[in-house]
This record gives sequence, structure tokens and C-alpha cells, in this order.
Amino acid sequence: MKYRAVVCRELGNPDVLRVEELDAPPLAETQARVNLHACGVNFPDLLMVAGKYQFKPDLPFVPGFESAGEVIEAAPGARVKVGDRVIYRRKTGGFAEQAVATPNELAPVPEGYSFDEAATYTVGVLTAYHALFTRGQLQKGERLLVTGAAGGVGMAAVAIGKYLGAEVIAACSSAEKCAATVNAGASHTINTSERRIDEATKEITGGRGVDCIYDPVGLSSEIALRALTFGGRILLIGFAADIPSYPANRLLIKCASLIGVRAGEYARHFPAVRVEEAPFIEKLTQIVRPHVSKAYRLEDAARALLDIAERKAIGRIVLHP
Repeated sequence: MKYRAVVCRELGNPDVLRVEELDAPPLAETQARVNLHACGVNFPDLLMVAGKYQFKPDLPFVPGFESAGEVIEAAPGARVKVGDRVIYRRKTGGFAEQAVATPNELAPVPEGYSFDEAATYTVGVLTAYHALFTRGQLQKGERLLVTGAAGGVGMAAVAIGKYLGAEVIAACSSAEKCAATVNAGASHTINTSERRIDEATKEITGGRGVDCIYDPVGLSSEIALRALTFGGRILLIGFAADIPSYPANRLLIKCASLIGVRAGEYARHFPAVRVEEAPFIEKLTQIVRPHVSKAYRLEDAARALLDIAERKAIGRIVLHP
């Protein structure tokens, strides 16, 4: 049996990717074979292809953190059966027609979800909930600033911030993106192509600043600290551009907390945390739905990643094998 997959054989820009036919491996005990119907496209996929992500798989590899599909074969000991609708979660392997998965790499598709929604749920919602609740300890009534708010992890943070009772300020680069974040739950928006984030934040908060900043973009330290209130928290999710340098003296003077967020790695070091988070993540499936704005063919994976790089995506993008 053969299947098609997007293969990265050299590091570089997304145009290094090629669709190839691969041999389907036999199943080992407890494994299942999944026919993938949708593959979520994430910013770490772009970084991994460029060799700039924390995790660096050996070449060649198939990109793709999260996908969704239907079980077509199950070995003895598998916790799923043929016909089950499942989410496939792994650091690589998602941009493909098929995947072979161990039990801990599969989760059931939430009730009422399409495959597109299921393939784009885990990374955004898990990252946002872990950051805001577990690491950021966001409280009801606090003010939350979300940068890159129209992106996948940004829009999830807007929705979860509202769910947790915060007043959410969404920073985006266009009027269209700002409108999308209002639909997701933002109380205020900042069009960053027209206004500075710190100045707009001060105006919205009456000069006080926000209690928490959720930053998957890499906001400059100067702007972030000006937008933050005394004793506030900055959650570093990732860096879409330059990596900011934070002056220790200004963090000290403002009693600010700078918190690095890696949801997956944190759970590997502290497994009990994910156990505690699991029921809340499951509950959020009925409260926070991914906004899927574009779907591409598997052959157009490079274009999908370029949309991420050029910040053209609103919400999430999927590939259809």
C-alpha cells in the first residue's frame, strides 16, 4: 500500500517541499492506521521546515502537528476501532493522506466537529488555555492584550480569555482581522497598521495598562512594557519575527513577570499538569470552535505555509489530502 505525503528533504523556504508517494508501514501492536481528511497548518511547521524550531527532526520528514481523519485499520491492543473519527497529534507526519499512530497520539473528534475543525483544535486551544490559565493565572475582570489575535493561537486566546472573564484587547494588522476577533470575543481592537499597540492600550485602559499580554508575535520589549500595568505578566508564546530582548532593570522596576510558554514541553516535564487541564480542554470543545478560513490541496502546502509566514491567515488554514 502506498500513500501521498508532503516531504521535506532539505531545510529552507516552503518551496523545498514536495509531494511524494511513500510505502505504508505495517502496523505494530496497539497501532492504528488513519485515513486523514484534514491537516492543520501551524507556524511551527514553517519554522521546522526552515530548521528554526526548537525540535529539529532528522531529514527527510513529513511536516504537520495536527490532523484529523478516520481509522481504517487497527492492530490488536489499539484503543480505537475501524470507523472511529480521530484527531492525530504528533510533532511530524500530519501533512499526508495516511498516518500510523500509537494510542497516545490519537484523540476522539469532538461531537459535532467537522474534520477541518478537529484538525485545527488542539494546538491553538491547548496553547491558549495552558498559557492563560495554568501559566498566566488569568483572573476574571483582568485586562488581556492578545497580539497576532487573528492567527490560530491568537484567536483561541481571545475566545478563551473571554471565557475566563477577562476584558480582551485584540491587536491585528487589518480591519478585516480586527472584525474577526470581535466575533471571537474581543471587547476592543487595535489595528496595528494604524496605531501603536502601547499608545492604543493606554487609551483603552485609561492609562493603566493591561494585566496580562499573550504574545505569539514577539512584541518589542519597549512596547510590551509600556502597555503593561505594574505587576503585570507577559506570556511569551513564540516569535513571528525578531526575538525581543527584555531589560532586567525595567522588569524589576515594574515588578513584571516574563513567562515562557511551551504547552507540550511543560506537560512532558510535569505530566500531572496535563491531567489537570484535560477536563477543561474537553469542556472548551463546546465553547471555543476553530475558525477555518482557507483550505488548500496537499500539493499546495507551500502556499499554505507562505500564507502563515506573510500573515495572510485569519484563524486557521487546513490541507485536504
